[in-house]
Amino acid sequence: MAQFDLIIVGAGMVGATLARALAETELKVALIDAMPLDEPIPFQLTGSGYDPRVSALSAASEHILANLGVWQRIPASACCAYQHMHVWDAEGTGEVSFDAASLSEVRLGHIVENYRIQQALLDSLADTEVALFGGQRVDGLVQEDDGWRLMLASGERFSAPLIVAADGARSQVRELYGFDMREWNYLHDAIVTTVRTEKTHDDTAWQRFLPSGPLALLPLPDRDGEHFCSIVWSLKPDRAVDIMALDDETFMRELGEAFEGRLGEILAADPRRRIPLRQRHAKRYAVTGLVLIGDAAHSIHPLAGQGVNLGLLDAAELYDVLVAALERGEDIASLQVLQRYERRRMGANLGMMAAMEGFERLFDADALPLRWIRNTGMRLLDGQELIKGGIIRRAMGLTGDLPELARDPQLREQR
Repeated sequence: MAQFDLIIVGAGMVGATLARALAETELKVALIDAMPLDEPIPFQLTGSGYDPRVSALSAASEHILANLGVWQRIPASACCAYQHMHVWDAEGTGEVSFDAASLSEVRLGHIVENYRIQQALLDSLADTEVALFGGQRVDGLVQEDDGWRLMLASGERFSAPLIVAADGARSQVRELYGFDMREWNYLHDAIVTTVRTEKTHDDTAWQRFLPSGPLALLPLPDRDGEHFCSIVWSLKPDRAVDIMALDDETFMRELGEAFEGRLGEILAADPRRRIPLRQRHAKRYAVTGLVLIGDAAHSIHPLAGQGVNLGLLDAAELYDVLVAALERGEDIASLQVLQRYERRRMGANLGMMAAMEGFERLFDADALPLRWIRNTGMRLLDGQELIKGGIIRRAMGLTGDLPELARDPQLREQR
C-alpha cells in the first residue's frame, strides 16, 4: 500500500493548484484523478476553435498562478484581458459600468478556457516530486488509527494522514465520508456555448438581466479579424429546453434579440450545452485528517463568474495554513490546524454566495417596486466611482485579508 503525507483527490484547477504549491514543501504528496494525467487534457473541437468551458479569472487568481510559475505557461494569445464590464437591466433603464483605468489597473480580469489552465498546472507538476496517479477512481474511504486509507477501483490502496477532497461539486470523497450539505436548486439551467459576433466585444464583459435570467457574453481573443464571445445564458428549465431545441439560425437570432444587438448580429454558434444550476455548501469543511476545497466544499451561481476564483483562494489559504503548521511543528492533519483554514474561508465563501443569491433574487423579482429599486440603485451606483471601485476591487481580489500566494508577485518580491 502506497503511503503519503497528503493525498489530493481531484486534479482539476483547484486540486492541481494546491499540488503545485505543496510541491515546494517537504511533504510527500500524491495527486489522484479519474482522468488520465499523462495525456493532454481533452477539449471540445468546435467551429470557433474555443472550448465552451471558460473561467473569468480575477487578479487574485492570476497572482496565485503567476506565483506558482503557471500563468507564464498559458499562451498569451489564449487569454482575453477585459478592461471593462457593463451590466444593465432589461426591465428598465438601470445600467452600471466598471472600468479598469478608473482603478489604475490594466485589466479587470481574464477569460481563459479551463483546459488551458488545467494543462498548464499539470505541465508545471512534471518536474516536481508530486506523484501523479491518473485513471484512478476512488471507491472507498476508511479511517484508521494513523489517518485514512483510500480504496481505488483498480484495487490499489493508498494511505495518508491527510486527504484533501478537490473532486468537484459531486465529490466522491465528500459523499463517502458523509459531510452534511446545504443545497438547493436555483430553478434555472445555464446554456453555454461560443458565438462569433459582427462587432468587436471591445474587451468588455457584458451582462444583461432578463426576466428569464441573466445573460452574459464574455470576451474571447479575436482570431483572423473575427470576434468571439463565450455565453452563459441562465434560463428557467422549460425555456432552456426550448432554446436547446432551436436550430442554429433561430438560436442566433433569439440570442441577438435577447442581447439587444449590442454586438451586432450573431454570425455563428458552436454546439450548445445545458447545465442545471444548483447551489451547494458544506456545513463544515474539515474533520480530522480530511478537508474539502473548491466545488467539493461549495458551488455558486455563475452570475459573477466567482466559482473558480473562490476555489483557487481555498487552495492558497490551505497552503498557507499547512506551511505555517509545518514551521511550528504541528500535526497538519489535526482538526485544530484544519479548522484555521475553515474559519478563514467559510465566511468569505458564504458572503460571496449570499451576495450572488441576493442579486439573483432581486433581478428575478417582477414586482414593480423591486424593479424601480434595482433600476434606481444601478443608476445611483454608476455615478459613485469610490463605491464602484470598492466593489470591483473586492471582486478582483485586490483588497481584504488575502493568502500569500494571492498577492501581486511584484509586491511580494519587494517585501
